[in-house]
Amino acid sequence: MPEISRFFGIVIYMYFKDHLPPHFHAQYGDQEAQFSIETGNIIIGDLPRKQIRLIQAWVELHREELTINYQESQKDNGQFRKIKPLQ
Repeated sequence: MPEISRFFGIVIYMYFKDHLPPHFHAQYGDQEAQFSIETGNIIIGDLPRKQIRLIQAWVELHREELTINYQESQKDNGQFRKIKPLQ
């Protein structure tokens, strides 16, 4: 599960060959959630409201890069690229 970004204590990562819909995983402390790349909404899991808002703002800025990373994750030899953190 390669880490693709980290900001404000939140770790963002993706799995290779993960299921649809296109999504990423976010971890904050001992909590974890999956977020839709298309909508920025939580698919499953839970995080504190403040961290959800930060992640959703980050998704708005980096949706294209997230989509490319997800497409790469579906390839046999795909490679992730790090994405700038929210600042």
